[in-house]
Amino acid sequence: MEIGLLFWGFLIVYGFIMMVLSPKVESVGGFFMGHDKDGKSASPFMLTASIFISWIFAKSVTNAANLGATYGIVGGVAYAAYWLCIPLAGFAIYRLRTRYAAKGLVSFLTENYGHGAAVAFSAAILIRLFNEVWSNTSVVGGYYGKSGSKEFIIAAVVFTLITLVYSMKGGLRSSIVTDTIQAIIFVVFVVWVVAIIMPHHTVGEMLTTGSWKIDAGVDMLLVSILQIFSYPFHDPVLTDRGFISEEKTMLKAFIVSGLLGFIAIVVFSFIGIHAKITGMAISDNVPADLGRTLGTGAYFLMIAVMVSAAGSTLDSTFSSLAKLTAYDLPRMTGRDLGDKSRKLGMLVMVIIALVGNLPMILGTDILKATTISGTMVIGLAPVFLLHGLVRPTKIGFHLSFWIGIILGFAMTFNAIPAWFAIGTGKYAMLLGVNLYGLIACTLAYIVAGLVFGEKTS
Repeated sequence: MEIGLLFWGFLIVYGFIMMVLSPKVESVGGFFMGHDKDGKSASPFMLTASIFISWIFAKSVTNAANLGATYGIVGGVAYAAYWLCIPLAGFAIYRLRTRYAAKGLVSFLTENYGHGAAVAFSAAILIRLFNEVWSNTSVVGGYYGKSGSKEFIIAAVVFTLITLVYSMKGGLRSSIVTDTIQAIIFVVFVVWVVAIIMPHHTVGEMLTTGSWKIDAGVDMLLVSILQIFSYPFHDPVLTDRGFISEEKTMLKAFIVSGLLGFIAIVVFSFIGIHAKITGMAISDNVPADLGRTLGTGAYFLMIAVMVSAAGSTLDSTFSSLAKLTAYDLPRMTGRDLGDKSRKLGMLVMVIIALVGNLPMILGTDILKATTISGTMVIGLAPVFLLHGLVRPTKIGFHLSFWIGIILGFAMTFNAIPAWFAIGTGKYAMLLGVNLYGLIACTLAYIVAGLVFGEKTS
């Protein structure tokens, strides 16, 4: 009874703190661009902290620990490699802003590749944001009960409501302010958890666990390396923050937060590596299982880590979805909704909170929210990285984009021929599809530019 009150009490206290600290925003600039009450952009520290914690998803730290438990340090590094796409995205956005005066990715695509490209891209973003809702609420629910149980669903729903309320209060500005607090909570509690584990092992033992073979996790590492060239561009949680401050400030924040994120994920994978060394049975939620074995205190710390990580991502998801549907898309059609856009954004937040939790209630594999969506958007790599180096064409965008989408759906329905697989590991097919798919998307974009492109300055 006392333990239950402690855990549920933390969730309520967390929610109360976030609601009190979250600023009330009534301006369009504050709600969608993260400006303060004086119209100023977020400070460099706040921007860096926001990017860092917004990308430390609850599902990502869970996946890192799970992969660490399965493949040792190889699994941790394999998943952490995704965070290298943050500096890469920073350089790409810096180039688009300084050389092509881009104000946002949707408007950039509209101006250079047409409305059809912007609509297709926005649809991919919607899928991404939809995945972010259920995959993060599922992780939080998993610490209060088994998947599908009453406790599981109640915890996930309460957590969703808490995040929804303070997100509606201030949009992106609320997200950035609360991200700073959540980043501090996350770092403090992760250090605490790792401090409990490390005395049981030497650093050398942790770093030499696993085998650097393609069928022992290296295939997942190669998938991550391939996907970093496209993965960040379909995540407005990240890219929205690339257009709300001065270019050089933004770039520094992306570089620092990406490197810090890489380190944080590798460190958190130590939890899974500890489970592997001690022979603990591997499940789909190693951190929760390990926390239970280490006692009430450690389990409580694990909940604090997951709630802060999930909260930072979910509030960013709500604000990004509101911006896409109530700000970006209307402007794409030449309409400025003014203050109505903020109210529409709030309504959209409520809708995605309801619809986005359906997979959580039904139950599904959270790793799929990363790997499958990452495959679907491999066609974005040449569009954003080669723009200007190759003559931009509408057909080039659509060929590259839809090749990736088709391959992603084909993987979902197990319709890819066996010869696509590279190696014999668990991620052999995923590796093959991403390698051959990225080559196909890039060639399609380049050839279209050579054949149909007009000279650009």
